[in-house]
Amino acid sequence: MTQDWNSFLAAQGLAADGSRFDGTSEELLAARDHAVAAPLTDMGLIRVSGVDSTTFLHNLVTNDINGITPADARFAGLCTAKGRLLALLLIWRDGDDFLLMLPREILSPILKKLSMYVLRSKVKLSDATAERALIGYSTAGAVSPAPTLGDAAAKLPRFGVAATEEGLAIRLDDTRWLLALDPAAAVSRWPKLLAAAKPVGLVAWQWLEIAAGQPRVLAATQEAFVPQMLNMELPAVAGVSFSKGCYPGQEIVARTQYLGKVKRRTYRARLGAAPSPGTHVYAPETGDQHCGAIVSAAPSPAGGFECLGCVQSVAVEAGEVHVGSVSGERLEFLPLPYEIA
Repeated sequence: MTQDWNSFLAAQGLAADGSRFDGTSEELLAARDHAVAAPLTDMGLIRVSGVDSTTFLHNLVTNDINGITPADARFAGLCTAKGRLLALLLIWRDGDDFLLMLPREILSPILKKLSMYVLRSKVKLSDATAERALIGYSTAGAVSPAPTLGDAAAKLPRFGVAATEEGLAIRLDDTRWLLALDPAAAVSRWPKLLAAAKPVGLVAWQWLEIAAGQPRVLAATQEAFVPQMLNMELPAVAGVSFSKGCYPGQEIVARTQYLGKVKRRTYRARLGAAPSPGTHVYAPETGDQHCGAIVSAAPSPAGGFECLGCVQSVAVEAGEVHVGSVSGERLEFLPLPYEIA
C-alpha cells in the first residue's frame, strides 16, 4: 500500500535512504528554527489483533497497556528476562487492534520474538508497515501547528491521539507530532503540510529526537540498556509503569528503581566525528573499562554531531568522557529539555 507513497516521495526529491531532500545543513537549520515535515521511512509497524491482544501486550512491555484508550498512546520497552531492552515501542489503538511503531531494522526479529509468547492466546501478529504512511511533524516552537494539523491535534496533551480524515495524529512532546496516515491520503496531505513546513529527511528528524532526549534502540544496542539507563521512568520519557504487574525483566527493573541509585543515565552531547550507536565511551576514572555507550547520533545544526549517550553519572559530573577509547574524542555535554533525577 505504501508503494505509491514511496514513489511520490522519490519524485519529490527524497534520497533513496530517506536521509534528506535537498541538503542536510539547510534541513537541520529548518528543523531548529521552523516547522518541518519528515517522512519516517526508517520506522515500521507491527499489528497486534485478537480478543486477547490487550492482555498479551500488557504482560510483555514495561508500560500500562490496559489503560490505553483510542485517545492516547503509550511509549514502552520490550525487555529480556534480565531487564535488558530489545526494543522501544510507541503503541496506540487501531480499532480493536494495536499498532506498535519501531525501527524497521529490528522489526522482523521483534515480530518473531513476540510470536514466541503467543502460545494459546487469541492473538494475531503481522507486519503492518505497508498499511500506514508515517510522517513526523515539528514546529520547533516557532509556529502554531493548528493551521496545518487542525485544532484538535494542536491541543492534544503529550501522547494524546486525534483522528483525522486521513488517519491519526499523535503528540510526541511540546513541538513534535507523529502522523499515521492512509498511504493514498498521505500523497494528497503532503502538499498541505508543506504550505507551512519545510520537507526534511531522517537526518533532521533524528536530530530533533536527540534534542528532545528521546532514546531509541537499534540492532547495535539491543540488550545494552535497562530502561532507567535510557531515562524511561522519568515523566518526560514516560516509558515505564511500576504499578502494572509482571512482564519479562520486571523484577530487575523494579529492583533498579527501589533498591539502589541508577548509576548510568542518558545525556545529550556534542562531538566532531559521527559515532556509531553502541560505541563505548570511557573516562579517566574507569580506565580501560568503558563507562557507557552511544545510544544514537545525528549531524547538528551547529556543526559536527550530537548524540545521546548512556554514561555513568559520576563520569559526567567529572566532566571528561571520551568516545571509543580513553584517548578518543571528548564529549561536550549539552542540556536536555528535562531534568535527570
